[in-house]
Amino acid sequence: MWETIKTFPRSFWMVNIMEMFERLGYYGVRTVIPIYIAQADEIGGLHFSQTDKGVIFMVWALIQSLVPVFSGGFADRYGYKRTIATSITINIIGYILMATQRSFYPFLFGCSVLAFGTAIFKPGLQGTMVRSLSKDNSSVGWGIFYMLVNIGGFLGPPLAHFLHGWSWPTVFFGCAAIYSLNYLMLFTYKGVDSGAEKRGGPIEIAKLTLQNIIKPRLFIFILVMSGFWLMFMQLFDMLPNFIVDWVDTSGIVAALHLPAMMTRETARGTMIAQEWMINIDAGLIVFCVVFISWLNSRMRRLYSILLGICVASLGLFLAGFTMSGGLCILGIATFAVGEMLASPKMKEYLGVIAPVGKKALYMGYANMPLAIGWAYGSFMGGKVYDVMGDKANLALKYLAENAGITEGVARTEAFAKLQSVLNLNATDATKLLWNTYHPFELWYIFVGIGMASAVAITFYAMWAKKLETAEER
Repeated sequence: MWETIKTFPRSFWMVNIMEMFERLGYYGVRTVIPIYIAQADEIGGLHFSQTDKGVIFMVWALIQSLVPVFSGGFADRYGYKRTIATSITINIIGYILMATQRSFYPFLFGCSVLAFGTAIFKPGLQGTMVRSLSKDNSSVGWGIFYMLVNIGGFLGPPLAHFLHGWSWPTVFFGCAAIYSLNYLMLFTYKGVDSGAEKRGGPIEIAKLTLQNIIKPRLFIFILVMSGFWLMFMQLFDMLPNFIVDWVDTSGIVAALHLPAMMTRETARGTMIAQEWMINIDAGLIVFCVVFISWLNSRMRRLYSILLGICVASLGLFLAGFTMSGGLCILGIATFAVGEMLASPKMKEYLGVIAPVGKKALYMGYANMPLAIGWAYGSFMGGKVYDVMGDKANLALKYLAENAGITEGVARTEAFAKLQSVLNLNATDATKLLWNTYHPFELWYIFVGIGMASAVAITFYAMWAKKLETAEER
C-alpha cells in the first residue's frame, strides 16, 4: 500500500487538502443546521417546522447535486482551478447570508447560494483527482480522498459546538473564515489539464452533458443509486433531530465522565451533543477507510457497493429503533462501515467508465443519484418526521387526544405544557410519547428503500458484468 501512495503527484495531495478545508466548513454547519432550523425548543433557533426543513433541504439538494451535472462539463472546458476559485467566493457569500437571515425565504436563499458554490467546487476538484490517478492506484487514491474529506467532516462538528457557545451566527461566520483558506491553497500546485477539447460554448457543453446521461449503463446506475442516497442522507437530515428528541445518552455521559465540550444540558439531563454522535461516522472513516479501501481493492466495485448498501441500511435501523444511546452509537458506527464500502467505490466506478476528456463530466454525474435521492428524501422525510417523529408535534397530539387541549399551545411550548398537565418530568414524558406513538417506526420506511436499492444493484451488477464481458470480446 505504501508503494502505491508514493505514486500520487503533488496535485493529488493539494486538492485533497482543499477538500478537507471545504468539508470542515461545510460539516461545521451541516451537522447542526437541522437543530437550528427546526428543533422546537432550541434557544436562538429559527423554529421552522420539520416540513419547512424538508423543503429547505430539498432545494439545497437539487442545486448542490444537479448543478455539478452541468458544471462538470464547464470545468473540463474552462479549467479546474478557475471553477474552484469561483466556488470559494460564492460559498463564503452563502455562509454570510445564512448567518444573517432568519425569515424562511431569505434563509432558503442563503442555503441555495451555499449549495450552488459547493456544486461548482466539486467537479473541478474531483476532475483534478481523476486526472491525477491511474487504474492501478485509483482504489487507494479514492480511499485517501475519502479519509481526508472525513478529517474535515470530523473536525467540523466540534468546531460548530465551540462556535455555538458564542452564538448561532458565529457558527456560520467561523465556517466561512475556515473555507476562505482555500484561496491560499490555489497557489500551491500547477493546474491539471482536463484532456478535453478547449472549444465549444455553454450550449454545446450542456448538449454534451445531456447526450451522455442517457447512455443505458450510466442512466440505470443513477436510478439504482438514488434509493441508496435517499436512505443515506437521513443520517444527516433526520437523525440529529431524532437524537435530540428521543435518544438518552445520559448514562454514557455519567459512566465515561465525558467533558463539557462533548455534552449538552437538556431537560432530561446531560446528554452527548448530537453532533458528536453523528461525528462517529466521520471519525471511523478517518481511521479505517484507507485500510478498508485497500482490503476491497480486489473486490468488484459493484459488489462492494452492494455490501455497503446492506450494511448502511442495517446501521440506520440500529440507530433509530430504540431510545438507547449505546445502540444508537452502534448503529452510526455500522452505518459508517457501509458508507466506506459503498461511497468511494461509486465514484471510482464512474471514474473508470468515464471516457478520456470527460472525467469531470462523469464526476458530475455522480451527483445525479444524490440529487434524486436526497431531494425526494428531504421532502418526504420532513413530512414523515412532522407526523411520526417530532416530539413537540406528538406532545400537541397527545394533549388534544387525551387532555382535550386543542388550542392556545404553541409548538415551542408543547412539550413543557404536556409535562405541566400530566405532572411528569421530561424523561417520563418522553417515554410516554415514545410508547404511545412509536416514532421509531418512521425508520422502517427508509431502511426498506435502502434494501430495495440493494436488490436493484444486484441485478445491475449481473447485467454490467455481461456488458463488460461482451466489450472485452
